[in-house]
Amino acid sequence: MMCADLDQSPRSLLVCERSSFLDQKNRVNTQVEQMHFNYKVSVLLPECSSAPHHLDAVFNSFNSFYLIRNLPVYELLEKHFLETTVYQGSVYGVSYRTRIDEDNCVALMPNGHLSLSLDKDSFELLGVEGKPSRFNHRTNCRFLVSVDLTDSSMAPGGRGYQRLITGLRSRLQLKADFLLSHHAGGGDSLQALLSRYDWSEHRPEIRRHILTDLSCPLLTSDLQSCDPHSFLEWLGAADAHISCENSSSSFLSALVCPEPKTTVSRALSVSICGLLLPQDVHRLIQQIRCYLEQPRLESWASLTVHGFVDSPVSWGNEEHGVLRGGDNFYSLLMFHDHTYHLHLATGAHDTCPP
Repeated sequence: MMCADLDQSPRSLLVCERSSFLDQKNRVNTQVEQMHFNYKVSVLLPECSSAPHHLDAVFNSFNSFYLIRNLPVYELLEKHFLETTVYQGSVYGVSYRTRIDEDNCVALMPNGHLSLSLDKDSFELLGVEGKPSRFNHRTNCRFLVSVDLTDSSMAPGGRGYQRLITGLRSRLQLKADFLLSHHAGGGDSLQALLSRYDWSEHRPEIRRHILTDLSCPLLTSDLQSCDPHSFLEWLGAADAHISCENSSSSFLSALVCPEPKTTVSRALSVSICGLLLPQDVHRLIQQIRCYLEQPRLESWASLTVHGFVDSPVSWGNEEHGVLRGGDNFYSLLMFHDHTYHLHLATGAHDTCPP
C-alpha cells in the first residue's frame, strides 16, 4: 500500500520576475552571485543545431575544480590557507556525497563564511555556538554552525579561532570528501593544501543533444498565456529528453506542452555538470545575449542553473534543507529585445528566494 504522503508531489516555492537587462535595477547579477554552489547548467537554443564559436568557447572554458578525498575540515582554518585563499575571496567548497538530512555537511563560501550542518551528537562534540536547524520537526536533531572566517574574532590565535579549530582537531575530527574551486588564476593558492592529500582535478562535463520536431510553448516576452509552473515542467522535460506529446500508447510520461504551442524543427540542448562558478555563469549569460542579437528564426533562449541538492546553504547564506524535494534552482528565459523572465525555485523546506 502506498504511503499517504507519497501520493502527492512535494510542495515547492517559486518566485517569478519579469524585467530587462537594460534596466539598471535588474537583479540577474545579484541572483547569479547568490547561488554559490551550482552543479548543473542547462541551455536550450531553439532552431539551432550547433552553437556558434563564441558561445561554444564559453561552454568549454568553465573553470576546473578539485576533489579532495578525506579532507579534515580543520584544514580550511589553517593559517596559510586562510591568508592565500579565504581572505582573497572567490573560493568555493562543499562536502561531496554527504546527505543534508542524514550526514554532517560542510560549505565554504566566497565571502569567507564556513557553514556546518551537524547532527546533534557532532554538534555537542564540537562545542561551539550554533543554532537548531530550521528544518527540525519535533525535536532538535540537527544544528547549524555558521562562522565568518574573515571576522577579527576568528583570526588565527584568537579565542574564537582556537575554540573552533580545537573542536575540529581534537573532539569532532570531522572529515569529508570535498569539492573545491577558485576563480580563474587562483588555483595556485590551493596547491599547498592539495599537496597534503589525495586529490584529482576535474573539468566540467559537457553534453550536447539535438532535439528534432520539438513541441514548445509559443514564447513571447510578455508570456501572459503560459503558466510558470507549466513552462518549467516543459523545460525540465526537454532537458531530460522526455517527450511531451502524451500519446495514448506511451506510459512513460503524462507531460504535455503548454498551450498555445508551436513546433521547432530542431533545438540544441547543452548541459554542463560539475562545481560551477557564478563567474562562469555570468559569462555564459552575456554570450547568450550576444547570440540573441543576431537575426534568426527564434528570438529566445533559456538557461537553467541547479544548485547542489545536499549543500548546507542555497541562496546567499540561507540554510538549505531536504525532506522530499531539495530543489534550489533558477531559470532565465531571455529574449532578443533584452527582456527576460527569471524563475527562482526552492523546495518546501527552504526560505523564499531573495
